[in-house]
Amino acid sequence: MSNTILEHIKASKEKGEKLLAVLLDPDKLLIAEVEKTIAKINPSNVNFIFVGGSTVSKGITSTFVKKLKAFTQIPIVIFPGDFEQITDNADALLFLSLLSGRNPEYLIGQQIKSIYKLKKTSLEIIPTGYILVDGGVETSVQKVSKTIPISQSNIEDITITAMAGELMGKQLIYLEAGSGATKVVSQEVIKVVSENLSIPLLVGGGIRTKKQLESAYQNGADLVIIGTAFEENNSILTSII
Repeated sequence: MSNTILEHIKASKEKGEKLLAVLLDPDKLLIAEVEKTIAKINPSNVNFIFVGGSTVSKGITSTFVKKLKAFTQIPIVIFPGDFEQITDNADALLFLSLLSGRNPEYLIGQQIKSIYKLKKTSLEIIPTGYILVDGGVETSVQKVSKTIPISQSNIEDITITAMAGELMGKQLIYLEAGSGATKVVSQEVIKVVSENLSIPLLVGGGIRTKKQLESAYQNGADLVIIGTAFEENNSILTSII
């Protein structure tokens, strides 16, 4: 692997190698279940474990990540719902800015609140533009952030938002349909956004089948994140990869 997680993602994009992450929510997976869950992930081709959620209880994330580290060598990336989820026990942090919404708390407010923690951390910090698109249901992200996702029919709006994120200096763009989405990010959206970016594109939300995974890759996703599907069926990795 390259020296940093971001370098690894960028190098994989250049080589056309597709990456996969599993998202684990500390509020949904009990500490006692971590060892058994990780045993399902370790033999797979998963490149990263993302950890986070919209409403994770304060203090849980650090203990959760430390437990994960005891059973896996897969790099762990914090995918935070708020600044309280930052922990030095992980390898990297997606420093998210919710570009699709206009709530200043998630554009810059949470980021400011995180600075004192981040000044003391050894985490690799990866500036990431986070774009919420309509996944067919009202997701936790939408409720917590009090923002409206962009309609998937409005491909131009999604695309120029992603392009603005790149010009602002974001190193990754993350298209998210939301946890438990009934509609995945469409192949048309992924394709057009990917064609207009030079930085890696992450896609998540609602992906439950091998066909959906392959479609995301074929249309330009560099890294796909699987969350709810794995929560519901820990054996899904054997059939989806």
